[in-house]
Amino acid sequence: MAAVQAIYAHYVLTSLATFEETPPGLEEMRTRRRASRDLGLPYLVGERGGEIVGFAYAGPYRARPAYRFTVEDSVYVAPGLAARGIGSALLGEVIARCERGPWRQMIAVVGDSANAGSIALHRRLGFAPMCVLRAVGYKFGRWVDTALMQRALGAGDGPLNDPAS
Repeated sequence: MAAVQAIYAHYVLTSLATFEETPPGLEEMRTRRRASRDLGLPYLVGERGGEIVGFAYAGPYRARPAYRFTVEDSVYVAPGLAARGIGSALLGEVIARCERGPWRQMIAVVGDSANAGSIALHRRLGFAPMCVLRAVGYKFGRWVDTALMQRALGAGDGPLNDPAS
C-alpha cells in the first residue's frame, strides 16, 4: 500500500484527476482499501516486474440505500506509465468483478473535464458521457469541471430480484 499511496500522492499534488489537495497518509489509504473490500468491492493493485504500476477500485457511488446497486470507479497509473494498457487492464478487471456481484451501474467522476486520457479510457471500456458539471471544484487557483460517465453492469436496469426493494 505504500506504493499505492505514493502513486495517489503524485496525482493529488500535481493533477486535477482528484480534487483532494493534501495527500492522505498510508494508514488512511489502508482504511479506504479496507472499506471497499468490506463491501465486497474490488480494490486491485497492478504489478509488473516487481513494481507497483497502478491501482483501481470500486466504491459506493452514494451512501443512501437507493444507490446500493451503483458503484463509482477510480483508476490511477504510476507516473510515466500512461498509455501502456495498465489502466485498461486494471479498470477492465474491476468492471468484470463488479459484474459478478449485485451491482448494476458504474459511474466515473472524471476530475477535470479536459482529462482526455481518462475520458478515452472510460469510453474504451463502455462508459458513455452523461454530463459535465461546470466549476464544481477549485484547485490550483482555478475552477475545475468534472465529467460524469456511466456504464451498465451485467443486467443493468433489467429486472431485479431484491427482497429489500
